[in-house]
Amino acid sequence: MLDVFLALLALPFLCLLILVIAPWIWLGDRGPVFYLAKRRGLKGEPFNMIKFRSMDVDAPDIRNVDNSTFSSQHDPRVTPVGRILRKTSLDELPQIFNVLKGDMSWIGPRASIPREGMDYSDLSEERQRRLSVRPGITGYTAALYRNSIEREEKLRHDLYYVEHMSFVLDVKIFFWTIASVLGRKNLYTNE
Repeated sequence: MLDVFLALLALPFLCLLILVIAPWIWLGDRGPVFYLAKRRGLKGEPFNMIKFRSMDVDAPDIRNVDNSTFSSQHDPRVTPVGRILRKTSLDELPQIFNVLKGDMSWIGPRASIPREGMDYSDLSEERQRRLSVRPGITGYTAALYRNSIEREEKLRHDLYYVEHMSFVLDVKIFFWTIASVLGRKNLYTNE
């Protein structure tokens, strides 16, 4: 309930950001302003995670060896406006709509990418445990490591969060997130 209350408080700020950012994205290539990313949520339920679009329309999906999302400072798929949005993490803010819908929370493990043909029951016990809480806009792993660690290490840190969830830890994660974004730490997977 606190998540929804905070999302409602943030909604006017998000609407103002949309009014400012949307024209930049659209004028860049006349493409859609938002990007819907298929993700697994609570108990493996699929949902569309909403983000500001930061890549060219129909950009190819490039993955790292561990199937995590490729992220590079010189990624040619990223638009000029997208580079700014990613560096500042503003591309993530439309996920406030996901919080209002109940798909996500403010703080939790990062929403996982569903693998084609793999059902929730096919997932390992660790991955199912990770999906026992709502994914977050930010979280323990995102705040401390962002894109700098591999998928299996992210899973270990997400499980640490699931096993130690508390209001105090969430407050710490909130401030770690601010420091990480302002310090532009661990932005890319290839560094």
